[in-house]
Amino acid sequence: MRTTVGIIGGGPAGLLLARLLHRAGIDCVVLESRDRAYAERRQRAGILEQGTVDVLRECGAGGRLDREGLPHQGIELRFEGRGHRVDFPSATGGKSVMVYAQTEIVKDLIALQLEEPGGPPLLFEAEALAIEKPDSAAPVIRFRHQGREQTLSCDYVAGCDGFHGIARRALPADRVRAFEHTYPYSWLGVLADVAPSCEELIYARHQRGFALHSMRSPQVSRLYLQVPNDTDPGDWSHERIWDELSARFALDGDWTLERGPITATSLTPMRSFVQEPMRHGRLFLAGDAAHIVPPTGAKGLNLAVTDVITLARALTHHQETGSAELLDGYSQTCLRRVWQAERFSYFMTDTLHRRPDESPFEDRVRLARLERIASSPTASAELAENYVGLPLS
Repeated sequence: MRTTVGIIGGGPAGLLLARLLHRAGIDCVVLESRDRAYAERRQRAGILEQGTVDVLRECGAGGRLDREGLPHQGIELRFEGRGHRVDFPSATGGKSVMVYAQTEIVKDLIALQLEEPGGPPLLFEAEALAIEKPDSAAPVIRFRHQGREQTLSCDYVAGCDGFHGIARRALPADRVRAFEHTYPYSWLGVLADVAPSCEELIYARHQRGFALHSMRSPQVSRLYLQVPNDTDPGDWSHERIWDELSARFALDGDWTLERGPITATSLTPMRSFVQEPMRHGRLFLAGDAAHIVPPTGAKGLNLAVTDVITLARALTHHQETGSAELLDGYSQTCLRRVWQAERFSYFMTDTLHRRPDESPFEDRVRLARLERIASSPTASAELAENYVGLPLS
């Protein structure tokens, strides 16, 4: 097979890149190692920045998003039995976020790619085995599909296959720097068939640990509890989960956490990771293949989207002008935004969680950060600007 851009990974990053390239008239092929059913049920992020919503609309994937997504104009911070709302539009010139699950974005993009006449090929159960000659003018992806090994020759390779994929490991070890931070706690995640008890997300810092109230739809709540890293979700009964959530969300006033059937639980370790650079020759990394953020700042999916927007613009610019300037600057351009997102995600995570070894002094400092946000329009605006998404440079 032969194409201009070989895309490894059929998640939101790879699918969106294919969509953007197709609209720019650039040939591409997407290789996804899993089958369609698996790809369409992977549970991931659910908060979309303003820029992510805008690009999905612009590329024709905004129909169901606008019908079923839940616009949010702010978030609530809870601490010391009090709640403080951070208003996004007033602090960001009208920007907001949207609650719409990553699984639904994947479904929308897959449908567009497979149903639109002349859309780029999307191969499921196509396992990428190796990337050969990534620093040459003609890289090759070896992959296995329908029981036999095949090759995809291309001008460029986009590695959108996540942290455990082959693209990240294809960069020469002596040219790579990795930065990593592991947090001493995890999230116990809960999906529940009960209407959310709030209209916007609640981030709660409590003496017993952090809690987050999110949602997937008007009928389904998504909730999280800070727990030790060695937690077994099976040790938590549904009654214990609801009791703990109620305690951590409690206010000095009248507020009740509605309970309902819990349909799924999961454990999410918290870590930060960045690999530099994000390019080697004609191989470009995007999304989790290059960076991971803890979910507290709602940045993971949105960073992947801005990566592929940047790459699509660079490839389009090269096709139209012959200039490789934007391609050459891809890694540096992306990393500026990546590190800002890492900074914000670290701030949110460190401020809202309790460390097992936290001293009374550190506890007071973290509470002082929250008090500052609650009392200062400037500090509140700083949080809002980062949450809705910094401008794409």
